[in-house]
Amino acid sequence: MTKRPSKKSTSKTHAAKKTARSSPNSKKASKKKGSKKPQSQKKPEGGKGKDAKSKGSESVQDSKALDALRSKIDALDKRIVKMLNDRAGLVVEVGKFKRGSGTPIYAPHREAQVLQRAIDANEGPLPDRTIEGVYRELMSGSFALERPLRIAYLGPPGSYSHQSSVRQFGSSVEYADVRTIGSVFEEVRRGHCNYGLVPCENSIGGGITETLDALWTHAGKVWVYAEVQIAVRHMFLSDADPKHIRRIHSKPEVFEQCRKWLSAEYPNAALLPDASTSQAVQTAMKENATAREIGADPGSAAIASELAGDLYGLPILHRSVEDNPDNITRFYVLSKERARRTGDDKTAVTFVTEDKHGALVEVLQAFHGAGVNLSHIDKRPSGRENWHYTFYVDALGHEDDETMQEALRAASAHCKELHVLGSFPRSSRIL
Repeated sequence: MTKRPSKKSTSKTHAAKKTARSSPNSKKASKKKGSKKPQSQKKPEGGKGKDAKSKGSESVQDSKALDALRSKIDALDKRIVKMLNDRAGLVVEVGKFKRGSGTPIYAPHREAQVLQRAIDANEGPLPDRTIEGVYRELMSGSFALERPLRIAYLGPPGSYSHQSSVRQFGSSVEYADVRTIGSVFEEVRRGHCNYGLVPCENSIGGGITETLDALWTHAGKVWVYAEVQIAVRHMFLSDADPKHIRRIHSKPEVFEQCRKWLSAEYPNAALLPDASTSQAVQTAMKENATAREIGADPGSAAIASELAGDLYGLPILHRSVEDNPDNITRFYVLSKERARRTGDDKTAVTFVTEDKHGALVEVLQAFHGAGVNLSHIDKRPSGRENWHYTFYVDALGHEDDETMQEALRAASAHCKELHVLGSFPRSSRIL
């Protein structure tokens, strides 16, 4: 039998529990005891200082390693400059020989060899494009050492012809900007400039009519000496409010290359042809300045290169307005000399067919029969008789090749006139 506790002892026990729950001192003691952290969780004194010291040591080591790398670069730079000047000394000797023998200073076949050897020797990490750019500038300086060169291009400065000239010949030669494509031919023909550069074909708009006409006019007097390809990005430039633009200036070929964009963005604007894209920039700026003087809203814009905008201070409103982002323009380098054979060449030919049925087919068959491929064909009105045309072709091969000579002889039998405009190394890279 279990013995029950007495009522008196039970009441004492309840009283003790109640007192313990209600006592403030007991709560504080309990809280204080529970908040006390174990000794093992305390951070050791001085830990932060050791981390800072470690980081400081690493920083010193990194700085020493960086200084060592920079010292190696400095030493290599000295060697590179020494080797460049050693090369320049040889260039001077070559220049003396060329002047004595009448050898051209700029030789496209030699340029192609030098660039290809440099690219073939490149094992990275620099891309081939960088190596090519370095060597083009190096050759530009070499031209200046051998004999000062003067290059004519369609100006004013900032045009795509200007861009292409600098990319091809570098910044160490002298440039002459002229106002028409025909004038580029004239400057070379008269000997005022050693070489000229003119646009001949665009991947969107096709042949450049002014150049085709000038090639015919100067056939046999000025020769196509080389070709250059550049990627073209058209910029829409103006310092006027975009919603007020009603007049847009550029070359006619540029309007064709941006036709879809212009139809969508400025369907009611007047498209006004100018002699060059850089001239168009200047025209737009003058018109806007005049409008401000008379208190009118400026409303003129231009389509041109980013370089032209930078040179003349006309802001870019829209970038890359060409309809095709892979827009490429091909240029001819003009010379009074003929380019030597390289083994990978083109020959530019112009002709007027006999006035008989199937004459054009017979001319084209002459190239086909000789195994010569035509990479480009274009036509222009002859300017002599209505509905008679002058044709232009680029044929793969050099005019000294036996197959090309065979094709030209066979084609001439069906032509009133046929002129070889020049053979030149085929461009394989886009600048």
